[in-house]
Amino acid sequence: MSNEREQRKCVIIGSGPAGFTAAIYAARAEMKPLVYEGMQPGGQLTITTEVENFPGYPEGITGPVLMEDLKKQAERFGTEVRWGTIEKVDFSKRPFLLTDESGKEIMAETVIIATGASARWMGLPSEQEYNGFGVSACATCDGFFYRGKTVAVIGGGDTAAEEAVYLSKLTQKVYLIHRRDELRASKAMQQKVFNTANIEMVWNSIPKEIVGEQKGFAKAVTGIVVTDSVTGAEKRVDVDGVFVAIGHTPNTEVFAGQIEFHDNGYIKTIPGSTRTNVEGVFAAGDVQDLHYRQAITAAGSGCMAAIEAERFLA
Repeated sequence: MSNEREQRKCVIIGSGPAGFTAAIYAARAEMKPLVYEGMQPGGQLTITTEVENFPGYPEGITGPVLMEDLKKQAERFGTEVRWGTIEKVDFSKRPFLLTDESGKEIMAETVIIATGASARWMGLPSEQEYNGFGVSACATCDGFFYRGKTVAVIGGGDTAAEEAVYLSKLTQKVYLIHRRDELRASKAMQQKVFNTANIEMVWNSIPKEIVGEQKGFAKAVTGIVVTDSVTGAEKRVDVDGVFVAIGHTPNTEVFAGQIEFHDNGYIKTIPGSTRTNVEGVFAAGDVQDLHYRQAITAAGSGCMAAIEAERFLA
């Protein structure tokens, strides 16, 4: 393990839209930021095929290309992008002490946490096989591609109910598949679901396999096989797409005990800002966003974090 300690004005942990937007602003403010890319360089957008709702791309753009553009823009202004993860942090005194997976220690005057959140998946091999080819974890990102088609939403909480209602406005039919015989969603969301004519409940059903076919060079979902949790009987539901809506997990494990979290593990920030309860530590993007979780809102909060970090140092 190396004992050499690197000195930095600003370290950004995470490399999605929040991290790289923070880097662009921090670099232009002469803060010479260091970005640690993390386990998934580019964040969740790198597993998204087509992005059509990020402003400035009238023809749409693929997630990986968008993230590569943001990375190049950050590097153009002097950001150093480093492959790897931060494994340990000490926010008890400034400068903050960060340790990466190689044991390298960095002293940081400010830290911007942009580690994002990961969609929870069901764990089916077929789910991964068709991910991006009819399987998605974001209705607002991908719902547009299913206009006039039939889709399934998996889940029973508020997220699943919201996604089903959103998709019902775009699609011909939505099957809401839930493993129990009642929803966990709030009463208000349940009423919206039950009052929407083209949402059909599929109760007591556990997804077993997503099925599809090869179409040219790409794959396409054609249905989902579910097992009745009461009788054990199997049936197939014909759909063009499957939206997994069983929640997200914020990537915050390394910060446990160092800063304040909400009960669900998301980082608490002071309302209207990206400031955490530790002065000099900021959080941006999905890691602190319980509501929107969009690339553009993540980018906006990354901008906020960099401006707040610059003012803090001034």
